[in-house]
Amino acid sequence: MVRSVVGEETQLKPFEDRLSQSGIPSQVGLIVGKLSPSLDRGFVYDLIPTPPTESGRPACSLTEIFREDRKKGPPSKGGKPSQVEIASLSIDGDWVAEHARQVSRMLLGGVNVVGVYVWASENSFKSSNLILWQMVKGVAQAAPFHDNNLDERLLVHISYSPRRWTCRSCVLGSNNPSNSLRPCDFKLGKLLASLQNFKCQYNFEIRLPIFSEAFNASSWGDVLRNGVNAHAKELKHARALIDGDLVTEDQQCTSEGSHNVELFLPFLMHSPSEAFSGGKEVVGVVVFSGSIYSSTYASPKEPVLQALSDLKGDIIATLESRLDIICDEAERDAGSGSDSVGEAGDILDERSMHQVRLREMRKSCNLCFPRRVLVPWLTGIFVCDYLQPSETLEDLKDRCKEIMSLEFPADVTSIVEVETQSTCTIERAFWDVVTGTAATMVDSPTKDDMKPLIKGGKSRQSGEFNFNMIAVAILILSIMIGCGILVFGPLKL
Repeated sequence: MVRSVVGEETQLKPFEDRLSQSGIPSQVGLIVGKLSPSLDRGFVYDLIPTPPTESGRPACSLTEIFREDRKKGPPSKGGKPSQVEIASLSIDGDWVAEHARQVSRMLLGGVNVVGVYVWASENSFKSSNLILWQMVKGVAQAAPFHDNNLDERLLVHISYSPRRWTCRSCVLGSNNPSNSLRPCDFKLGKLLASLQNFKCQYNFEIRLPIFSEAFNASSWGDVLRNGVNAHAKELKHARALIDGDLVTEDQQCTSEGSHNVELFLPFLMHSPSEAFSGGKEVVGVVVFSGSIYSSTYASPKEPVLQALSDLKGDIIATLESRLDIICDEAERDAGSGSDSVGEAGDILDERSMHQVRLREMRKSCNLCFPRRVLVPWLTGIFVCDYLQPSETLEDLKDRCKEIMSLEFPADVTSIVEVETQSTCTIERAFWDVVTGTAATMVDSPTKDDMKPLIKGGKSRQSGEFNFNMIAVAILILSIMIGCGILVFGPLKL
C-alpha cells in the first residue's frame, strides 16, 4: 500500500503557478509517475491536463450551487445560522478515461498513469467524493498496469482556497467511496535526475496456427491478441544480460546512466509443430515477427528485477499499442476500404484489414505495423508515439501537443527514430510452410528489415500437389503389398 508520495518539484511548482495565474475555477487531469509496491511509495513526475471534449467543453466544470449551513463560527445577525454556497464538480469521466488510455500508450516502461489530479476549492472537492472516486476507477480500467496487481491509484487535490496540496490513495476494490480514499503523505523533491534507463532491441518471431473450426478466432486482431498474450507469459521467464553481465539475483544497479539489456527466452519443451496437433485442422499460419525498441525508467532504490519486469511489460505494451492503432484505424475507415485483398505477397493496409477473414484467404499477404519514435518530454525522459507509413513527423507533433500538452520547436531533430522501418505480419497457407514451396513462401525479413510482420494465405501450389501424389503412391503400394500377403501368404525362404 502506498503510504507516501513524492512529487517532482521542478515540474509541479511551475504547474501550480500556471494554474493560479490562469484564473480557471476548476481543472482535471492525469498524474504520470510510478507506484512502487516494494518501497510503499508513489512518485509523481508530471501532471497532464485533460484537453477539452470534442464539443469544445472543458472536461471539468462547476455546476450546481447549493447552500450548506456553517457548523462552526458565530451565528449571523438575527440569530439564524450562516450558510455557505458550494459549487459541485461536473466531470466527464469517460473523456478523462479515454485521455488516460491515449497517454498510457505514449509512455515508456516504468512510467504509468497513476491517478488523477483536481484543481478546485476545498468545498467543491469535498462535495464531489463519489464523482471523483468513480473517475479514478474509470482511469484505472482504461490504463491498467502491466504485470502489477497493485489495487490502488492516487487522487491529488490542488486547492486554491486555501492554497495547498493533498494526496489520497484510492483503493479500487472497495465499494465504499468514503473508506476507499485514504490520506497519504505528500512532499516535493527531485526525482528525474536520479532515474536510470534500461533499453534493448528485442527480436521476436511468433507463429500462430489458423484453425478451420468456427469457434477459433478468425480475424487479424483476434489471432494477434492471442499470440501477444501467449508471448507475454513466455517473456516473464526470459533471462537478461545488463551491460554484458548476467542478472542472477534481486540486486540493485549501482552504476548510473543508461544500460543495455539483452533478453533470452528459455528453451521450450514443445516445438512449433506440436502446437498444430490436437486433432484440429490447420489451414494457415500467421507469422508475427520483427525487431522493436523497448525502454524503461527505474528509481535507483528499486531492484534490478523490477526494472526488467517493467522492460518486459513495455515490450508487450508496445505490441498491443500498435495492434490497437491498426484496429482503431480499421474501424474508422471501415466504410471506405476495398473488398480486394490483392495478389499473393501484397501489402495490406488498415482500411482493408477489417475485411480479412483468415480462414477464407487463398493467398499470402503482409500487414505493416506502425513504427515507434521517441519524443523528448521531461529532462532526460522520453515518451513515444507511433507513425504509420502514410504519416509524417508533423502528424506526431499535433498528437503530442493535444494529448501530452507538449510544445515542439520548429526543429524536429530532437525526435529520435529508433525504428527505421515498419513492423509487419505475414500469413501463409499451412502446407506452404510444411512443404517449403518456394513459389509461395515469403522471404523472411533480415534483421535490418524486421519490424512487426504478419503473413497469411491458403494457396496450395505445385509443391503441395507433388507432396500429396507421393503420399498417395506410397499408400497404394502399401495396400497392394498387404493384399498380396493376405492372398498368397507370407513369402517362405
